[in-house]
Amino acid sequence: MINKVILIGNLTADPEVRATPKGVYVANVRMATNTYIGKDESGNAKQATEFHHLVLFARLAEVAGEYLRKGKQIYVEGRLQTSSWDDAASGAKKYRTEVIVEDMKMLGGKPQEATAAA
Repeated sequence: MINKVILIGNLTADPEVRATPKGVYVANVRMATNTYIGKDESGNAKQATEFHHLVLFARLAEVAGEYLRKGKQIYVEGRLQTSSWDDAASGAKKYRTEVIVEDMKMLGGKPQEATAAA
């Protein structure tokens, strides 16, 4: 069986990084990907956007906290994992599918810094 995910997209928020009681870093990151789905009546390209929850551990989580910011484009490889919990307010069962990131590459080069006019 294969459980493999490859995504290229843009971060929709800054990473949220924390350490477990044993000192292992965990980062939660949200990413958006776009898919071309054809053209509309006037010939303009139409896209569908999907939002993904990413989870990074250990050194990848540290790197995410240090270098990733909202809007940054990244490439990730990982696997899908679905978790469930009971909502405290309604008692309903809730589900979320996350990408457990096993490899990440930052794309797009260094961000441009503003320079003062002389």
